[in-house]
Amino acid sequence: MDKADIGIIGLAVMGENLAMNTESKGFSVCVYNRTTEKVGAFVEGRAKGKNISSAYSLQELAGNLASPRKIMLMVKAGKPVDECIEELIPLLSPGDIIIDGGNSHFEDTMRRTKYVESKDLLYIGAGVSGGEEGALKGPSIMPGGTAAAWPHVEPIFKAIAAKTDDGTPCCGWVGNDGAGHFVKMVHNGIEYGDMQLICEAYLMMKDYLGMRAADMQEVFKDWNAGPLESYLIEITGDIFAYKDEDGKPLVEKILDTAGQKGTGKWASVASLDEGVPLTLISEAVYARCLSALKDERLKASAVLKGPKLTEDFSEHRGAFIEDIRKALLASKIVSYAQGFALLRAASETYGWNLDLGEIAMLWRGGCIIRSAFLSNIKQAFDKEPGLQNLMLDTYFSDVLAGAQDSWRRVCADALLNGVAVPALTSALTYYDGYRAARSPANLLQAMRDYFGAHTYERADEPRGKLFHTDWTSTL
Repeated sequence: MDKADIGIIGLAVMGENLAMNTESKGFSVCVYNRTTEKVGAFVEGRAKGKNISSAYSLQELAGNLASPRKIMLMVKAGKPVDECIEELIPLLSPGDIIIDGGNSHFEDTMRRTKYVESKDLLYIGAGVSGGEEGALKGPSIMPGGTAAAWPHVEPIFKAIAAKTDDGTPCCGWVGNDGAGHFVKMVHNGIEYGDMQLICEAYLMMKDYLGMRAADMQEVFKDWNAGPLESYLIEITGDIFAYKDEDGKPLVEKILDTAGQKGTGKWASVASLDEGVPLTLISEAVYARCLSALKDERLKASAVLKGPKLTEDFSEHRGAFIEDIRKALLASKIVSYAQGFALLRAASETYGWNLDLGEIAMLWRGGCIIRSAFLSNIKQAFDKEPGLQNLMLDTYFSDVLAGAQDSWRRVCADALLNGVAVPALTSALTYYDGYRAARSPANLLQAMRDYFGAHTYERADEPRGKLFHTDWTSTL
């Protein structure tokens, strides 16, 4: 029997779909799952008649693969990945490749890359985005790790990845050790921000404007035909159109508590480590945390009072919907600006030399945050590779300027009427803070020096020269 081109460990839906996708592109696949019943059920069921073979032990898997062996782990992040690596190492030969396709923390991937390389093996940490559908039809793939491994897996990865309209694969080598999983983490952080912003736009339309799901479905359909065109805007319209068995919108029957898998939190923690303000994305993480306090919020709703909604929108609802659209677009720009600022900082910290424009192109198809204006991000970094913040690019600064009045109206009306929009307001506050030539941090530094002798710099002296004042000497 001919040996398989690649092995896949883990036959949950993502693993199964990746196996089907890979086989459909002309590559042979051998699959293994710790619960071996799944192997037989898959190979004799969904994969029957396909060029997908079975292995009922890791030894059998290793023996069924062409050299250099390429084994992709689609298992739960954390300890299971380490356990799988330990079991595989004795079965492999120098130059064989272990690929982690899960949502691993980038620091774990850095550690594992170094460890696996010490065993004369090669390691790839590949961020894979697109969910179950993407795994089957073409995901965005963000590989990093041992650079020498890339030529061996590149043909497979680029074949199975999503393609842009011009046929470009949404896959490319990102950088050494943990770079791929860091980029995927930031992708997920931006995803958190995008989803929260959409939810806040929905809340304003539902609670402030009193709109029905059918009306909102039309709005999102219109929005998806313009600058906001994206996968998330598209599916939001589909969600509003979906009816339950009684003919009522299903979305309104879903319990308002959100889950998370940790990648948004990791992005926020990484931003603190890098000293990069990831305020919008962090607010999106906290919004999920607050949503989980359902019982507390029910109690608080009966105790804590807010303003009454009094404005009549019968004559200018359409104008305010346009304000919401502009506020959403401006805030979305901020979300990406913060995410790419974090990528830029981490690239310098870890020596990854990330190509930020190319990363934007990796997200053009297959992934959850695919959207039309990723091309504008690529153009921005093509014009100025050292661009410090996306908001400074002419295209984005012009959009922000044009949206500013609407953005402020939406945030002000939300605050005055007690509608919680933490991501929209955080985005606007970041914009105002970033454009401020002078912040109030001079007073903050004075306080730090007063109580802790932390010293300060003076605006009228060269940077780096430190001063301390005995603040009580004249009292």
